[in-house]
Amino acid sequence: MKHAYIFPGQGSQFSGMGKNLYEQNPIAREYFEQANEILGFRITDIMFSGSDADLKQTNVTQPAIFLHSVILFETTLGLKPDMVAGHSLGEFSALVANKTLSFEDGLRLVAKRAAAMQRACEINPSTMAAILGIDDAKVVEICAGITNEIVVAANFNCPGQLVISGSNEGIRIACELIKAAGAKRALPLPVGGAFHSPLMEPAKEELQEAIAKTLFSNPTCPVFQNVDALPYTDPASIKQNLINQLTAPVRWTQTIENMVNNGATHFTEIGPGSVLQGLVKKINKEMTTDGMN
Repeated sequence: MKHAYIFPGQGSQFSGMGKNLYEQNPIAREYFEQANEILGFRITDIMFSGSDADLKQTNVTQPAIFLHSVILFETTLGLKPDMVAGHSLGEFSALVANKTLSFEDGLRLVAKRAAAMQRACEINPSTMAAILGIDDAKVVEICAGITNEIVVAANFNCPGQLVISGSNEGIRIACELIKAAGAKRALPLPVGGAFHSPLMEPAKEELQEAIAKTLFSNPTCPVFQNVDALPYTDPASIKQNLINQLTAPVRWTQTIENMVNNGATHFTEIGPGSVLQGLVKKINKEMTTDGMN
Protein backbone atom coordinates (compact mmCIF):
# COMPACT_ATOMS: atom_id res chain seq x y z
CA MET A 1 0.00 0.00 0.00
CA LYS A 2 1.61 3.22 -1.18
CA HIS A 3 0.48 6.83 -0.98
CA ALA A 4 0.76 8.88 -4.18
CA TYR A 5 0.56 12.67 -4.28
CA ILE A 6 -0.65 14.33 -7.48
CA PHE A 7 -0.58 17.99 -8.51
CA PRO A 8 -3.00 19.84 -10.85
CA GLY A 9 -2.22 21.88 -13.95
CA GLN A 10 -3.62 24.86 -15.79
CA GLY A 11 -7.39 25.29 -15.62
CA SER A 12 -7.87 24.64 -11.90
CA GLN A 13 -7.30 28.26 -10.84
CA PHE A 14 -10.01 30.31 -9.11
CA SER A 15 -10.27 33.79 -7.58
CA GLY A 16 -9.39 33.60 -3.88
CA MET A 17 -7.00 30.67 -4.29
CA GLY A 18 -4.47 30.44 -1.45
CA LYS A 19 -6.00 33.34 0.51
CA ASN A 20 -6.91 31.31 3.61
CA LEU A 21 -3.47 29.74 3.59
CA TYR A 22 -1.84 33.18 3.49
CA GLU A 23 -4.02 34.57 6.27
CA GLN A 24 -3.87 31.59 8.62
CA ASN A 25 -0.31 30.27 8.27
CA PRO A 26 2.69 32.57 8.95
CA ILE A 27 5.12 30.20 7.16
CA ALA A 28 2.86 30.13 4.11
CA ARG A 29 2.78 33.93 4.19
CA GLU A 30 6.59 34.00 4.02
CA TYR A 31 6.56 31.72 0.98
CA PHE A 32 3.97 33.90 -0.78
CA GLU A 33 5.90 37.11 -0.08
CA GLN A 34 9.11 35.46 -1.31
CA ALA A 35 7.24 34.54 -4.50
CA ASN A 36 6.13 38.15 -5.00
CA GLU A 37 9.79 39.21 -4.82
CA ILE A 38 11.01 36.50 -7.21
CA LEU A 39 8.30 37.24 -9.78
CA GLY A 40 8.64 41.03 -9.54
CA PHE A 41 4.91 41.63 -9.08
CA ARG A 42 2.35 40.88 -6.37
CA ILE A 43 0.84 37.70 -7.71
CA THR A 44 -0.91 37.30 -4.35
CA ASP A 45 -3.15 40.30 -5.13
CA ILE A 46 -4.31 38.59 -8.35
CA MET A 47 -4.69 35.17 -6.71
CA PHE A 48 -6.72 36.48 -3.77
CA SER A 49 -8.95 39.07 -5.46
CA GLY A 50 -8.30 39.09 -9.23
CA SER A 51 -10.99 38.41 -11.80
CA ASP A 52 -11.28 35.18 -13.76
CA ALA A 53 -9.84 37.05 -16.75
CA ASP A 54 -6.84 38.19 -14.69
CA LEU A 55 -6.19 34.62 -13.56
CA LYS A 56 -6.41 33.21 -17.10
CA GLN A 57 -3.28 35.08 -18.21
CA THR A 58 -0.65 32.36 -18.70
CA ASN A 59 2.04 34.36 -16.86
CA VAL A 60 -0.30 34.44 -13.83
CA THR A 61 -2.09 31.09 -14.10
CA GLN A 62 0.95 28.84 -14.08
CA PRO A 63 2.86 30.38 -11.12
CA ALA A 64 -0.42 30.81 -9.20
CA ILE A 65 -1.32 27.11 -9.40
CA PHE A 66 2.29 26.13 -8.67
CA LEU A 67 2.35 28.37 -5.56
CA HIS A 68 -0.99 27.17 -4.24
CA SER A 69 0.06 23.51 -4.59
CA VAL A 70 3.64 23.78 -3.38
CA ILE A 71 3.03 26.09 -0.42
CA LEU A 72 0.15 23.88 0.73
CA PHE A 73 2.44 20.85 0.51
CA GLU A 74 5.40 22.54 2.21
CA THR A 75 3.36 23.86 5.15
CA THR A 76 1.38 20.68 5.91
CA LEU A 77 3.13 18.43 8.41
CA GLY A 78 3.55 14.71 7.92
CA LEU A 79 3.24 14.42 4.14
CA LYS A 80 5.53 11.62 2.97
CA PRO A 81 4.86 10.61 -0.63
CA ASP A 82 5.86 7.18 -1.86
CA MET A 83 5.56 8.55 -5.40
CA VAL A 84 4.47 11.79 -7.08
CA ALA A 85 3.13 13.01 -10.42
CA GLY A 86 1.74 16.25 -11.82
CA HIS A 87 -0.50 17.04 -14.77
CA SER A 88 1.49 19.22 -17.22
CA LEU A 89 2.41 22.31 -15.14
CA GLY A 90 1.77 20.18 -12.03
CA GLU A 91 4.92 18.18 -12.78
CA PHE A 92 6.95 21.15 -11.50
CA SER A 93 4.99 21.10 -8.23
CA ALA A 94 5.64 17.36 -7.94
CA LEU A 95 9.38 17.95 -8.39
CA VAL A 96 9.44 20.39 -5.48
CA ALA A 97 7.44 17.95 -3.36
CA ASN A 98 10.02 15.17 -3.89
CA LYS A 99 12.95 17.61 -3.39
CA THR A 100 14.28 17.43 -6.96
CA LEU A 101 13.80 21.21 -7.22
CA SER A 102 13.97 23.92 -4.57
CA PHE A 103 10.92 26.15 -4.14
CA GLU A 104 12.78 29.13 -5.60
CA ASP A 105 14.15 27.28 -8.63
CA GLY A 106 10.79 25.63 -9.29
CA LEU A 107 9.02 29.01 -9.29
CA ARG A 108 11.63 30.59 -11.58
CA LEU A 109 11.28 27.73 -14.07
CA VAL A 110 7.48 27.92 -13.99
CA ALA A 111 7.60 31.68 -14.62
CA LYS A 112 10.04 31.11 -17.49
CA ARG A 113 7.84 28.33 -18.90
CA ALA A 114 4.72 30.51 -18.75
CA ALA A 115 6.41 33.43 -20.51
CA ALA A 116 7.93 31.17 -23.17
CA MET A 117 4.60 29.46 -23.84
CA GLN A 118 2.86 32.83 -24.13
CA ARG A 119 5.40 33.95 -26.73
CA ALA A 120 5.00 30.68 -28.65
CA CYS A 121 1.22 31.22 -28.71
CA GLU A 122 1.72 34.68 -30.20
CA ILE A 123 4.02 33.30 -32.93
CA ASN A 124 1.56 30.56 -33.94
CA PRO A 125 -2.15 31.29 -33.27
CA SER A 126 -3.53 27.94 -32.19
CA THR A 127 -5.90 26.20 -29.80
CA MET A 128 -7.07 22.95 -28.18
CA ALA A 129 -10.31 20.93 -28.02
CA ALA A 130 -11.78 18.40 -25.60
CA ILE A 131 -12.93 15.10 -27.10
CA LEU A 132 -15.41 12.93 -25.20
CA GLY A 133 -16.90 9.51 -25.77
CA ILE A 134 -14.69 7.98 -28.43
CA ASP A 135 -11.76 5.56 -28.33
CA ASP A 136 -8.37 7.26 -27.87
CA ALA A 137 -6.81 5.26 -30.71
CA LYS A 138 -9.47 6.52 -33.14
CA VAL A 139 -8.72 10.15 -32.22
CA VAL A 140 -4.99 9.58 -32.72
CA GLU A 141 -5.69 7.97 -36.11
CA ILE A 142 -7.89 10.88 -37.26
CA CYS A 143 -5.33 13.49 -36.18
CA ALA A 144 -2.55 11.61 -37.97
CA GLY A 145 -4.62 11.66 -41.15
CA ILE A 146 -4.75 15.48 -41.22
CA THR A 147 -1.50 16.17 -43.01
CA ASN A 148 -1.93 19.77 -44.19
CA GLU A 149 -2.35 21.17 -40.66
CA ILE A 150 -0.76 20.49 -37.27
CA VAL A 151 -3.12 18.65 -34.91
CA VAL A 152 -2.16 16.02 -32.31
CA ALA A 153 -3.49 14.24 -29.25
CA ALA A 154 -2.21 16.34 -26.32
CA ASN A 155 -3.75 15.08 -23.07
CA PHE A 156 -4.76 11.46 -22.44
CA ASN A 157 -6.79 12.35 -19.34
CA CYS A 158 -8.83 9.17 -18.77
CA PRO A 159 -10.53 6.57 -20.98
CA GLY A 160 -12.94 8.40 -23.29
CA GLN A 161 -11.61 11.86 -22.41
CA LEU A 162 -8.82 13.27 -24.52
CA VAL A 163 -7.65 16.77 -25.51
CA ILE A 164 -6.29 17.56 -28.97
CA SER A 165 -3.98 20.46 -29.78
CA GLY A 166 -2.98 22.26 -32.97
CA SER A 167 -3.51 25.07 -35.44
CA ASN A 168 -6.93 26.75 -35.42
CA GLU A 169 -7.83 25.22 -38.78
CA GLY A 170 -6.43 21.82 -37.77
CA ILE A 171 -8.61 21.74 -34.68
CA ARG A 172 -11.69 22.78 -36.67
CA ILE A 173 -11.14 19.99 -39.21
CA ALA A 174 -10.34 17.41 -36.53
CA CYS A 175 -13.47 18.24 -34.48
CA GLU A 176 -15.69 17.76 -37.55
CA LEU A 177 -14.09 14.42 -38.43
CA ILE A 178 -14.10 13.17 -34.82
CA LYS A 179 -17.79 14.03 -34.37
CA ALA A 180 -18.57 12.27 -37.64
CA ALA A 181 -16.72 9.22 -36.29
CA GLY A 182 -19.10 9.04 -33.30
CA ALA A 183 -17.65 11.19 -30.51
CA LYS A 184 -20.20 12.43 -27.98
CA ARG A 185 -18.57 15.87 -27.96
CA ALA A 186 -15.72 17.75 -29.61
CA LEU A 187 -15.44 21.14 -27.96
CA PRO A 188 -12.88 23.87 -28.69
CA LEU A 189 -11.37 25.08 -25.40
CA PRO A 190 -10.87 28.71 -24.31
CA VAL A 191 -7.07 28.48 -24.21
CA GLY A 192 -4.39 30.71 -25.68
CA GLY A 193 -2.52 28.14 -27.71
CA ALA A 194 -1.67 24.59 -28.72
CA PHE A 195 0.00 23.28 -25.58
CA HIS A 196 1.77 19.89 -25.77
CA SER A 197 2.11 20.05 -29.54
CA PRO A 198 4.91 20.77 -32.04
CA LEU A 199 3.73 24.41 -32.05
CA MET A 200 5.36 24.78 -28.61
CA GLU A 201 8.84 24.17 -30.08
CA PRO A 202 9.94 27.82 -29.59
CA ALA A 203 8.99 27.60 -25.90
CA LYS A 204 10.79 24.27 -25.57
CA GLU A 205 14.03 25.84 -26.78
CA GLU A 206 13.73 28.69 -24.26
CA LEU A 207 12.89 26.37 -21.38
CA GLN A 208 15.70 23.96 -22.26
CA GLU A 209 18.25 26.71 -21.67
CA ALA A 210 16.76 27.60 -18.27
CA ILE A 211 16.51 23.97 -17.14
CA ALA A 212 20.11 23.30 -18.17
CA LYS A 213 21.27 26.02 -15.74
CA THR A 214 19.12 24.78 -12.82
CA LEU A 215 20.22 22.36 -10.09
CA PHE A 216 18.18 19.15 -10.04
CA SER A 217 18.85 17.06 -6.90
CA ASN A 218 18.29 13.37 -6.18
CA PRO A 219 14.58 13.03 -5.31
CA THR A 220 13.17 11.49 -2.15
CA CYS A 221 10.76 9.33 -4.19
CA PRO A 222 10.07 8.58 -7.86
CA VAL A 223 8.23 11.05 -10.11
CA PHE A 224 6.05 9.53 -12.82
CA GLN A 225 6.58 11.88 -15.75
CA ASN A 226 4.09 12.99 -18.38
CA VAL A 227 6.10 12.14 -21.49
CA ASP A 228 6.11 8.35 -21.04
CA ALA A 229 4.23 7.77 -17.75
CA LEU A 230 7.28 6.03 -16.22
CA PRO A 231 8.95 6.56 -12.81
CA TYR A 232 12.24 8.46 -12.62
CA THR A 233 14.78 9.22 -9.90
CA ASP A 234 17.78 10.21 -12.05
CA PRO A 235 18.09 14.04 -12.19
CA ALA A 236 19.49 14.08 -15.74
CA SER A 237 16.58 11.99 -17.07
CA ILE A 238 14.05 14.10 -15.15
CA LYS A 239 15.51 17.26 -16.74
CA GLN A 240 15.25 15.90 -20.28
CA ASN A 241 11.69 14.64 -19.75
CA LEU A 242 10.65 18.03 -18.39
CA ILE A 243 12.02 19.73 -21.51
CA ASN A 244 10.31 17.23 -23.85
CA GLN A 245 7.01 17.64 -21.99
CA LEU A 246 6.21 20.94 -23.73
CA THR A 247 5.82 19.37 -27.17
CA ALA A 248 4.78 15.84 -26.11
CA PRO A 249 1.37 14.57 -24.93
CA VAL A 250 0.45 14.28 -21.25
CA ARG A 251 -0.05 10.55 -20.73
CA TRP A 252 -2.16 10.86 -17.58
CA THR A 253 -4.20 7.69 -18.03
CA GLN A 254 -1.03 5.63 -18.39
CA THR A 255 0.63 7.51 -15.49
CA ILE A 256 -2.12 6.57 -13.04
CA GLU A 257 -2.20 2.98 -14.32
CA ASN A 258 1.57 2.69 -13.82
CA MET A 259 1.40 4.20 -10.33
CA VAL A 260 -1.26 1.64 -9.41
CA ASN A 261 0.91 -1.14 -10.87
CA ASN A 262 3.76 0.13 -8.69
CA GLY A 263 1.64 -0.25 -5.55
CA ALA A 264 -0.30 3.02 -5.17
CA THR A 265 -3.64 2.56 -3.42
CA HIS A 266 -4.27 6.11 -2.14
CA PHE A 267 -4.07 9.30 -4.26
CA THR A 268 -4.06 12.76 -2.66
CA GLU A 269 -4.44 15.81 -4.90
CA ILE A 270 -2.60 18.87 -3.58
CA GLY A 271 -3.69 22.25 -4.91
CA PRO A 272 -6.73 24.03 -6.36
CA GLY A 273 -9.71 22.00 -7.55
CA SER A 274 -10.46 18.29 -7.60
CA VAL A 275 -10.19 17.42 -11.30
CA LEU A 276 -7.38 14.90 -10.85
CA GLN A 277 -9.28 12.98 -8.16
CA GLY A 278 -12.13 12.52 -10.62
CA LEU A 279 -9.76 11.34 -13.34
CA VAL A 280 -8.14 8.80 -11.00
CA LYS A 281 -11.57 7.33 -10.20
CA LYS A 282 -12.41 7.09 -13.90
CA ILE A 283 -9.12 5.30 -14.57
CA ASN A 284 -9.39 2.94 -11.58
CA LYS A 285 -12.49 3.12 -9.39
CA GLU A 286 -10.87 0.96 -6.69
CA MET A 287 -8.49 3.73 -5.66
CA THR A 288 -8.92 5.84 -2.52
CA THR A 289 -8.80 9.54 -3.42
CA ASP A 290 -8.86 12.78 -1.45
CA GLY A 291 -7.55 16.30 -1.79
CA MET A 292 -6.11 19.33 -0.01
CA ASN A 293 -6.95 22.77 -1.34
